[in-house]
Parts: sequence; structure tokens; C-alpha cells
Amino acid sequence: MPDIDMTVTADDGTLLAGTLTLPARPGPHPAVVLLHGSGPLDRDGNAGKVPLNLGRPLADALAAAGVATLRYDRRGVGATPGNWQESGFTGNREDASAALRALRAHPDVRGASVGVVGHSEGALHGMALAARDEVAAAVLLAGFASTGEEAFRWQAASVFRGLPAPVRLLRRPLGALGERVLARLKRTTTDVARVAGKQVNARWMREIFVHDSRTDLAAITVPVLAVTGDKDIQVDPADLDVVRRLVPGADTEIRRAPDLTHLLRRDPGRPTIRSYKKLLSRPVDADLLARVAEWLGDRLHEPAPDPRDEWQAARP
Repeated sequence: MPDIDMTVTADDGTLLAGTLTLPARPGPHPAVVLLHGSGPLDRDGNAGKVPLNLGRPLADALAAAGVATLRYDRRGVGATPGNWQESGFTGNREDASAALRALRAHPDVRGASVGVVGHSEGALHGMALAARDEVAAAVLLAGFASTGEEAFRWQAASVFRGLPAPVRLLRRPLGALGERVLARLKRTTTDVARVAGKQVNARWMREIFVHDSRTDLAAITVPVLAVTGDKDIQVDPADLDVVRRLVPGADTEIRRAPDLTHLLRRDPGRPTIRSYKKLLSRPVDADLLARVAEWLGDRLHEPAPDPRDEWQAARP
């Protein structure tokens, strides 16, 4: 599939380096922006020793369905300048909005048929963009439906249950330590702070803790496909029920995918954080890619003209 280098100018002038993957057929095409999860992720969703490798297979699957894909390097990652630790949660959403505007203006893209695919943090931004009528359709992969603090607490408890028994015996002291770290993060006022001896993206943490994705979900009127795996230990699969209840649009599809993990790979065994390295050696789930491509293709392509409409228009 043809790849084109594409640079997005963010609101503050930062140049976000990206790749636009186009279908082989002539354009202009419907298109989506791909938004990855949290951390210093490049355009394919990779961060150091955590190679999600979502960008390329998703772009290929969508191109085969006639849909173009824009994916870009986060600030301070890959070819994009900046410092990712100084970026806020709100700023990431603003960068995503800038990417959508640039994509709609591209000559190979049909501006009225632009959607978003978001994974994890990216799904939260997808909800916000859909709520603001900035997209024609939204795919939400493993996005929570709660406040950020509630989601982080659920994640911590879920991950802890999968740790070895000797570690689980330390539940109370580790829980107390976690509460102190949380309180320290809430008291920070800088973009980056040292917490428990480690530099962290404090601004991002403060902003996501108070973010309530349910507000955005209730305002969405465009088509939505929400998928979370029943083996996800980072996002509560039960949040899909909240999505179903809150999203008012009739064209909303909810999928709780069997054995699918937060890494978008399937794991038939007991899900734990310790299995992540092994799971990342496998490709992204093919069935998930196929469903996302089919769903977006059905909703972003212009419907064929009805011959009856043409006949009615031709009547005197």
C-alpha cells in the first residue's frame, strides 16, 4: 500500500511527523487517524521494549478496505521534536484534533468521511473527538468509561491479582505506598515531577485522573464500534455496558472479545502482566483487524447512488 510522509502542524507550531497510508485504488479516500495508548509511542504504537506494532497491520487492513490511515509520532518520539514527559493528556487530545484537521484537508482524502481509531488512551481521545462532532465514526479499542482515577485503581487491583503469591502477601504495605504516590501526584504543579525516586509525567497524570470519559460518551451521535477483550487487565471489560448505555446513537456496536488482552492479542490462559512479553511476540489479532476494517469501510464509504433517486430527479 502507498505510504506518504505527512507532517501535522500542532496548535503550538510543533511539527508532528507521520505516515499516511493510502489504498491502492484512486482517491480521494475515506480516512482515519490512529491514536495510540499512553507513553512515548511512535506512529506504530511502539515504545522501546514494548512494541505493540499496531500501526502497520491496521493501516494495511484498512487500505485493503479502501480506507486511508494517518498515524504519527508523539511529541519527543521518533521524528517529532519535544519532550513526551512534558505533554499533558489534554494536549494529546489537541494534537489529535490537529491531525484530523490536516487529514481532512489532504487532497487524497474525502474530508467528510474521516474517522478515528483509538486504543487505550487513544480511545479516550476518540470519545472526545466524536463528542465534538470532529469525526464521522469512532472505533474505541479498550477505552474506559469512568474517571481516570477510578480506572487506574481498577487496573492496579487487576494487575496485582496476577502477581506471584509472595508479592500478593504484601498487599497492605504496597497498597499504602500506592496511596502515598497517588497523593503526591495530585499535589504536583509541574509538568514533570520526581515521585518515588522516578521522573514522571505529572501533568498527564493529574489531567487523566480527573477526566471522566462518560461525559464524552453521552454526547456522541456518530457511529461507534467499542471493543474490549474479556482478558483485559488494564481496562474493565464491564465498562462496555456503560458505553452501551451512554452512547445515544443507534449505530453503536459493542464487542467483548473472547480471550483478547489489552495488547490486542489473544491469550487463552490466565491473563497476567507477566505474559505481556510473550504476547508481544505475536501479531495483532487478525479477527479484530478484519472487523475494524469492515466496520469502518461500511460507514465511511459513500453509499452507491440509488437509481430510483436519479429517475425521480430526471422527471419533469
